[in-house]
Amino acid sequence: MNGKLILIPTPLDEALPLEPVAHSLLLNECLNENVILLVEEHKVGRQRWIKWGLPREAIDKFVLFNEHTQEELRTSLVAEIKNGKSAFLMSDGGLPAFCDPGQKLVKACHEKGITVTSSPFPNSISLAVAMSGIDHSRFLFAGFLSSEHSERKKEIEQIASRNETVVMMDTPYRLNAIIADIGSSRLKSRKFFLATNLNSVNEKNFYGTFSEIQKASESLHKPEFILVISGS
Repeated sequence: MNGKLILIPTPLDEALPLEPVAHSLLLNECLNENVILLVEEHKVGRQRWIKWGLPREAIDKFVLFNEHTQEELRTSLVAEIKNGKSAFLMSDGGLPAFCDPGQKLVKACHEKGITVTSSPFPNSISLAVAMSGIDHSRFLFAGFLSSEHSERKKEIEQIASRNETVVMMDTPYRLNAIIADIGSSRLKSRKFFLATNLNSVNEKNFYGTFSEIQKASESLHKPEFILVISGS
């Protein structure tokens, strides 16, 4: 049975407390033998962990995952998660996997069919991008496209002429129409991440080819969604 990769956003300001749901999750799970704790730097991670009042004995479980260790650790971590362990990924501050070494780990998890989720984060666009695993060193936020069909198709063709990753969002009832229009554009050949109902009990996320995302979207009933499309 697969485990999960769970992103744990942390405050940028060291004086601020950890978000309550994330705190409760770590408090309850950190000493579980099937849990891996990934931190960016040991000293910073330790200082914050203690400040947040989390169990000191869990510090011995910290695994350093950063730009220096990611290539060495990624394959073994994915194997452990695939075999049932769950990994909590934290950066020194902010949203892990957003413009961060965690991006490649997220991608590797998606490619192995491993669930990637996150404790609460207030910005759905950043969260969807981080959870996508798609390279976002440069990305275009296309926002809401036109509600008029012919105009929307023109906008999608303009977007398809660009090379960077693209992020779209729209009203829940327009998901299938947007997916259909993408299907008749050059964007169809790219990789996709569809994030729906983020941070809710109804959260469902899908990573894959256009046909896989199209099939998945057919089973959804008007979800809040963000669509991340890889660069060309």
